[in-house]
Amino acid sequence: MRIRDLLAIEGLRLTLLSGEDHLDRRFTGAHITDLPDPGRYLSGGELVLTGLMWRHGPEDSRRFVEILAKAKVAALGAGRAWLGHVPDDLVEACREHDLPLLDVPVEVSFRTLSEVVEARLGRNRVVDLRGALGRHRRIVAAIAEGTGLDDLFAIIAQELGITGAVVSASGAVVAGRLQGDLPALLAREFLAATRLPHLVRTPQGPFTLFAVDRSHRAAGWALALGSDLLDHADTGFELAACVALSRSRTEEGRRVERRLAEELIGLACSGAADTAELASRLRTCGIGTEEPYAVVTAAVLRPGAMEGPDLATLGGQMLEELLDRRVVAARGADGAVALVPRHVVEAIGAGSTAGEEPGDAVEIDGSGGGPVSDPGGEKAAESRADGRADREHERRVRTAAESMHIHPQVRAQVHGQMNGHVQALVHTLRERVTALSAGMPRAQVAIGVSAWLTGASGIRGGAEEAGHARRLAETRGGGVVTSDEIYTHALLLATVPAEVRRSFSDRILVPLFAYDQRHRSELVRTLDVFLECAGSWHTCAERLHVHVNTVRYRIRRVEELTGRDLGSMADRVDLFLALRAN
Repeated sequence: MRIRDLLAIEGLRLTLLSGEDHLDRRFTGAHITDLPDPGRYLSGGELVLTGLMWRHGPEDSRRFVEILAKAKVAALGAGRAWLGHVPDDLVEACREHDLPLLDVPVEVSFRTLSEVVEARLGRNRVVDLRGALGRHRRIVAAIAEGTGLDDLFAIIAQELGITGAVVSASGAVVAGRLQGDLPALLAREFLAATRLPHLVRTPQGPFTLFAVDRSHRAAGWALALGSDLLDHADTGFELAACVALSRSRTEEGRRVERRLAEELIGLACSGAADTAELASRLRTCGIGTEEPYAVVTAAVLRPGAMEGPDLATLGGQMLEELLDRRVVAARGADGAVALVPRHVVEAIGAGSTAGEEPGDAVEIDGSGGGPVSDPGGEKAAESRADGRADREHERRVRTAAESMHIHPQVRAQVHGQMNGHVQALVHTLRERVTALSAGMPRAQVAIGVSAWLTGASGIRGGAEEAGHARRLAETRGGGVVTSDEIYTHALLLATVPAEVRRSFSDRILVPLFAYDQRHRSELVRTLDVFLECAGSWHTCAERLHVHVNTVRYRIRRVEELTGRDLGSMADRVDLFLALRAN
């Protein structure tokens, strides 16, 4: 089939942008790709169709066309769905390499185009071009008119006979319906896949995964279509582009919310605004002056292993996804900061149990004891009915704390003991961070959570508290740390530079490590257990399963090698911190 013949098909409405001298060039078939380097999959003579998802800048266009020219393809067809236009740099690159370039309009799907090519080449049955174009137009028109994602999947099922859903990287269902552990399984496969689209075979049938947009996978969405579409990947790419369009539309509004949050947190931490202004801005951000909230900070670790946005921005994107996009994360100097109100924690908890039977309702115990069984949901109903009484109790506790001049961070701890909402928030974050880390070990995120706060005056202390907790999480290699964990020696160690901690630990413990290595002994372990047992010889001996005289001998060797006296509290503290700082 010649390029001239393809351009002459009226229903396709293709436009030639370069290569006017090669209209009689023939091509052997159509190859759809959005890989930045498809060279190894090309044999020469193809019409290559691409949605331009690989393009981030002009240099990408030059590199892509050079690969096609080297593979001796016949022509290139560029779709408008992703960028909305065909970039001039792509046109220039095609002219430079004398490669015909076709402009494919949005309403023409690559699947339709490839079916036409295959039909003209005699490889497939004649297709109903008008029907295929009509189906694609209806799907695109629905998105353009603002159709929600759940309604979009209903249209896709009706028009194409394909079921599907959108899953976040942490395994939350963004849109559509998936049962049981299937969302978590698909999320793990999405994160671990070396290349997309990726076919997953499950007990519920095959699913083909597509990336929704160019977001980093750890903060991205996966489009899961309930069919094996590897041989019809263009359909998945088109539907993923429709989902991406819907996501980008929502993202426009969230940018405004992030700016408001950044202004609020910036003013609160700088002390440049009075309480009244902060309270007004807090209400603008959707949090009432009497509604409790927690401050959560996040940052991504291991910068050498990450690609994409800066680590503070990526940490914010991941945090928003972990909380089902119910909050926005403001970008800070060394991490992202979000204010998470109580109604968001309640909504996330309700969403996590949406598929359970009524008899299995779960409520957060007000005593802070965590989830408890609530047959019939009676306690949950009582909790909602007593909401105003709870808020009044919180106000009285807060007033009493202020009258006693308690430090803001300590007052925040008092608030945190009032109910289990912070525990519920931490449980959700830990569960989802664990799932995320299992699928993509390189995407380690450190999260710090403050205690329960009320009012704009608590933002500054809460941000400091959450920041300390996050830095402690960073020393642990990622994870979620709460304010309760930082009011220990761990907080002191977390604020000390790593090189200072190592130097302090080495100065005290190196003689013990060297002795253990030479003599295959266990002085370091014995010291650790001895301190954990508060210096009890017999308890230490029982834990180590050795005679008490053996413990006495080992501790005496520790004292000789370190020059420390374990009968002295000061020396015990030094040795304990050296072990924890190592």
